[in-house]
Amino acid sequence: MANLITQNGSSDLEEESVAESPEQLAPYSILSPGRKRALVYILAYLSLASSLTATIYFPLIDMLAELYETSIQNINLTITVYVVVQGISPSFWTPLAETLGRRPVFLLTFSLYTIASLGLAVSTPTRSYLALIILRGLQSAGGAVVLALAYAVVADVIVHAERGKYLGPMLAAANLGPCFGPIIGGGAILSTGNPAWCFWALFIFGMSALALIGFCLPETLRSIVGNGSIPTQGVWSTWSHLVGKDLVRLCNRHDTSTQAETTSSDLGTHPVGGTEIKCGKGTWSLPNPISSIRCIFYWDTFIILWLAASPYALWYAVQSSIPLIYGTRYGFNHLYVGLCYLAGGGGVIIGALSAGRLMDWNYRHVARSHDLPVDKTRAGDLARFPIELARSRGSVLILSLSTLVTIGWAWSFEKHVHPAVPLVLQAYLGWKVTVLHQFYSALIVDVFPLKTAPAAAANNITRCTLSAVAVAILEPLAAVMGRVWVFTMFGLIDGIGCIALVLILRRWGKGWRDRRHTASNEKP
Repeated sequence: MANLITQNGSSDLEEESVAESPEQLAPYSILSPGRKRALVYILAYLSLASSLTATIYFPLIDMLAELYETSIQNINLTITVYVVVQGISPSFWTPLAETLGRRPVFLLTFSLYTIASLGLAVSTPTRSYLALIILRGLQSAGGAVVLALAYAVVADVIVHAERGKYLGPMLAAANLGPCFGPIIGGGAILSTGNPAWCFWALFIFGMSALALIGFCLPETLRSIVGNGSIPTQGVWSTWSHLVGKDLVRLCNRHDTSTQAETTSSDLGTHPVGGTEIKCGKGTWSLPNPISSIRCIFYWDTFIILWLAASPYALWYAVQSSIPLIYGTRYGFNHLYVGLCYLAGGGGVIIGALSAGRLMDWNYRHVARSHDLPVDKTRAGDLARFPIELARSRGSVLILSLSTLVTIGWAWSFEKHVHPAVPLVLQAYLGWKVTVLHQFYSALIVDVFPLKTAPAAAANNITRCTLSAVAVAILEPLAAVMGRVWVFTMFGLIDGIGCIALVLILRRWGKGWRDRRHTASNEKP
């Protein structure tokens, strides 16, 4: 279609040039807006798995060290194992999701997560440190991939012009885990005095997530179901759909019309769009983690991944310093320290609610300024569209303010100003990390339309790696420079460095993307 549209974007000339085929006329997805929203809400709930499971563990550290009769350093080693597996495991799962399908991988990973959570709950009374470290690694392997898969599902069913508003609830849930996880973990400890109850809570969450996936989460991989019109079979069908088919058979309703109604997603007949495998089934393939890692080593995607990861790393450094800052400098008790996380959580919620609409507004603004159409039902042609400009619009202002806010936050507790000041500044940092992470997480999926899951996994790898590095070097640097100067340096690196990368991406990003797609024969 790109060759049929003139540079002035004349729709009349386009219509006269050629009659569009049924595949080109097909909607990008036959899911209704209501079903898309329901799908995103399911993904939002599932996205709690990674961040909530990581942070609910923090209040348990002292108690676990005492229970397992080991050092706090050894308990911290279990956190390191969790983070390492969290960064690596998506690169194995996501290539499989590109061939086997989204739904089977969701079922596999959450089954692993739930079994590991049950094992942790049951093994806690045995005080086996080896079981603790192995099961935490398995728990991370099962829960870490959910965000990458969720991005891929959104890319399967939502066009570029509308992804922003649908990504908001999902990212809000993912970013609320670090805010509310410590509160939930601390509450469980205060009420029961037994860390096993935190693992039981995660087991219950895993079971509920499995039920939600089994009964409600449809297969969305476009090579299996197209735009949703191709009927699915076996594990690729929801359990409720399979039960419905069995009930139909029991009632002897084998006429053609009824059968069509129960096997075509209850949405009628539609053109599937593009070339699809019309079998409703995926294929098993050996996971290849290199496909995710390879995404990091292109100029444009390296910059995009850094822009998504850098604000997140700064945010994790801030989060990890909250207990020390408010406990030591302001004398807050454990409950008040836990409540200090809510300030950033409020910023995260506001960011999640505003980022999606801001993304979609930026997309429409850039499209109008370049005389390009905005189609909310069919996928746009990114070969001509400057998606890098659309997704990064507003970033320079946000990053400039973030630099000042981060430095102000550091000096506010250094000068012992009223705690309301750093708490308000934390709210802005929570808003900023949510907005920018959503901007560039969407962009990395946009520029890899045929490899959405591996691209999202690459995002996870860089985010976890950079966050782990920031937290690891924080205390050694603070011992040498002082905490206030460390965060001053972090704020300058994140702000000025990312501003420079945004400008570079706008100037050369599209050219790099075009050359990469040409070299790989991939559709832009």
